[in-house]
Amino acid sequence: ELFNYPVAYIIEVGWWTLTDSEAISLRMYLQKGGFVIVDDFKLTGDRGGGGWETFAENMKRVLPAARFVDMELSHPIFHSFFEIRSFDTIPQYYNAGRPIFRGLFEDNDPKKRLQMIVNYNTDISQFWEYSATGIKPVDDTNEAYKLGVNYVMYGLTH
Repeated sequence: ELFNYPVAYIIEVGWWTLTDSEAISLRMYLQKGGFVIVDDFKLTGDRGGGGWETFAENMKRVLPAARFVDMELSHPIFHSFFEIRSFDTIPQYYNAGRPIFRGLFEDNDPKKRLQMIVNYNTDISQFWEYSATGIKPVDDTNEAYKLGVNYVMYGLTH
């Protein structure tokens, strides 16, 4: 089913478990050009959240040599439709601190295609989910939508 979609979105990977066949399928999906957005990723123990270690262990099964790198604001994903000029404008829904964006690149080469982006220590989709409720300011919600649109645009064009 995954191969029917050029962009995949997964959440709460701190509790993620993969079967062997799922790990193989995700590897093939990434290698064939699929793009994955990982969101709702909390720091270890934050609000009962699973941490990076669980996700990293699963990803070692998907791509044993995979190395995630902290993303720079200059990367094209942050400029693929909307201009993201600062990570400080990216709102935090309930996590503390600054959001961190990590990328997985083809052949671990940041000059090659970005295969996966991880919103670490943030939950951008909470703004999307509750945008009609008025719980959070409209300006913060707009910034979260801008990031999501950029992700989809990048995933569809790279």
